[in-house]
Amino acid sequence: MENPTLRCLCEGKHLEPRFEYHTPPPGETRFPYEASYYYRRYDRCKLCSHYFAVNQMRMADFYHGGYSLATYGATLAETFQRIIALPPERSDNHGRVRYISDFISNYFNRTKPVSLLDVGSGLGVFPYAAKQQGWGCTSIEPDPVAARHIREVVGINVVSADFFAARDLGRFDLITFNKVLEHVSDPVEMLLKAKGFLVPEGFIYLEVPDGESAALEGPNREEFFIEHLHVFSLSSVCHLAASAGFSVLQLERLQEPSGKFTIRSVLTIR
Repeated sequence: MENPTLRCLCEGKHLEPRFEYHTPPPGETRFPYEASYYYRRYDRCKLCSHYFAVNQMRMADFYHGGYSLATYGATLAETFQRIIALPPERSDNHGRVRYISDFISNYFNRTKPVSLLDVGSGLGVFPYAAKQQGWGCTSIEPDPVAARHIREVVGINVVSADFFAARDLGRFDLITFNKVLEHVSDPVEMLLKAKGFLVPEGFIYLEVPDGESAALEGPNREEFFIEHLHVFSLSSVCHLAASAGFSVLQLERLQEPSGKFTIRSVLTIR
């Protein structure tokens, strides 16, 4: 089955093919659900510089059992321990938590703990750090292997489900999408879904790969690996937010200690 036909978030019609792949680039995970052939490319919107995938290899099922095994194999717990042991200057997550913590301190004028829903938690590195901050954290993770790890090793309340099918999760002060929205065919729909789980004065924190910065170094950057259906620009993040009915409170690009080119943003409901 083919992936859904993707489109630019700004609905731009002036597109150009940019990067084409006939074999996996170095470092890309070999997933078990690939077709017998390998071909994909990214088209770029000339208006907003958003990249999106043209890909006939079915991707949606990766995150319901195969993603963790293909990415980490039997080393999921060991990888988690290695990452949380990184010194602050080498840790992407340390910068993330510090950024969110600073925002929370300025945004919420109250003393009770912030309630947080982390969507697509993977290894659980961020929920672990949120727990250390004293935030009330719930994780939702579609991969049952990762969900079990988060529950048993990380010690976080986890809902093992697809976010789009989730019901009755409650309402949260903060919903985080850390390197998640690039994996879904319709990130606008995912943000619209998140609205129903936010308190009225709550906010969204998101991180996505920065295609504009990564493209300067060429097509083999990890930002353009097969699992990324969308690779963003500052402009396309703004279009994403507006399309889902959010206002952008903060927006910036950075290169993380790991070398990843990232855009991070804070959104609130209009």
